[in-house]
Amino acid sequence: MTQGGVDRRTDADLLAAVGDGDRAALEGLYRRHAPWLTLRLSQRCRDEDLVDQALQDTFVTVWRKAGTWTGAGDVGAWIWGVAIRTLMARMRPRSPLVARLAGRRHEPLASAEDLVLTSLQHGELGPAIDHLSPELRSVVQATVLDGLTTSEAARLLGVPQGTVKTRMRRAREELRAALAASAPSTLPLTGKALP
Repeated sequence: MTQGGVDRRTDADLLAAVGDGDRAALEGLYRRHAPWLTLRLSQRCRDEDLVDQALQDTFVTVWRKAGTWTGAGDVGAWIWGVAIRTLMARMRPRSPLVARLAGRRHEPLASAEDLVLTSLQHGELGPAIDHLSPELRSVVQATVLDGLTTSEAARLLGVPQGTVKTRMRRAREELRAALAASAPSTLPLTGKALP
């Protein structure tokens, strides 16, 4: 079967022998296919270390999964499929450490949007918005909370853009006045009255 140190068995025979636990057959497949696999993987990825790791992992997978080859198609094509999937898996970006650590927490993290909405409902701003007229409140809802542009809010509300701008200016004035009325009348450090 070997002649001058080269295994003369076909790829199919070598793969079948690998499935039976023949390490020499795996070495024969490796010697036969590793050079061209390295070249083709290197064309997909310039990181030599990543290509080497993917190549090693490919032959570990060939060792473990040799029995899954159905005999249909070329063994080289099957090994190439294993190799390219292995390389792609290694190239996939890993989630950042913070995201992985956050995933281990038992309680879900509140999003920035949830925090804003909670402060609107339970903070000083929520009641102030509730006291706005429906026309002003709808403009604040559309532009600030929903993040629409002036033109998008105008289309949504069925009013001209100038009306949206005017209502938003009036809403800011009313909210400013309502928040100033609910705030303490003196500065904590100086004791001076607020304007």
